Amino acid sequence: MQTPTTDAQPSIAAVAVQFPPNRYTQDEAIGALIDLAGPDFRRFALRSGVEHRNTALPLAQYRELDGFTNANEAYIEVALDLAERALLTALDKAGVKPSELDIVFSTTVTGLAVPTLEARLATRVGLRPDIKRVPLFGLGCVAGAAGVARMHDYLRAFPDHTAALLAVELCSLTIQREDISVANLVATSLFGDGAAAVIAQGANRAGREHTGPRVLATRSRLYPDTEEVMGWKIGADGFRIVLSADVATIAEKYLGDDVREFLADHGLSPSDVTTWVCRT
Repeated sequence: MQTPTTDAQPSIAAVAVQFPPNRYTQDEAIGALIDLAGPDFRRFALRSGVEHRNTALPLAQYRELDGFTNANEAYIEVALDLAERALLTALDKAGVKPSELDIVFSTTVTGLAVPTLEARLATRVGLRPDIKRVPLFGLGCVAGAAGVARMHDYLRAFPDHTAALLAVELCSLTIQREDISVANLVATSLFGDGAAAVIAQGANRAGREHTGPRVLATRSRLYPDTEEVMGWKIGADGFRIVLSADVATIAEKYLGDDVREFLADHGLSPSDVTTWVCRT
């Protein structure tokens, strides 16, 4: 994304993030979770580079989660609170009223809710009865970027509209007590809890006072035979992480050429990009 001089593309009006109030050092988290995550958890957690983490629940309450049902009920309660605060903060920063939103996208992959989060928020925050909803599930770590891309597509078709994207993940509620695999230890050590909201406006709605970045173009790629590289196995015990050591190999094999091709299609090269935001 960059900020061009033209108003031909949708623009980002505001971004807001919210974290649960329960904040701990990594050492505190290790002490509380080591008997749940296994003895090797300390070694992985200390090498993760994480100094602090915010958790959906106070650490002592994780011992009380005796199955997927309790964990998912906690997910819905905390996710709604964080999503509401993130959305209202972003709307306030953008100078947009809840009733002015035309569509809300939501992304999550760490809990299940039907009706989905954005539907449950509609009356709580004052969205219009005719609000369009697009809940997205299963996009994982790339969900925020994919959500912005889909929001961009919509606003190109409806340049007079205003859109919101909600991304909520509560990874700590997916902890697996019986799983001592390297994948689970890495995930428990690294992945955190939080929510973000993005407000974007079509080209005809974006006011001159908004100087946020414009989304110029997006692209995604599907790689063959990678279904078992990253994801979840979902069952009676909830969300069990799938995380292969092949992630780095696949990124190295495909990513460079894909990025160069994408930029070239827009008359650019990697040397033209001054800031990179990467997530693998």
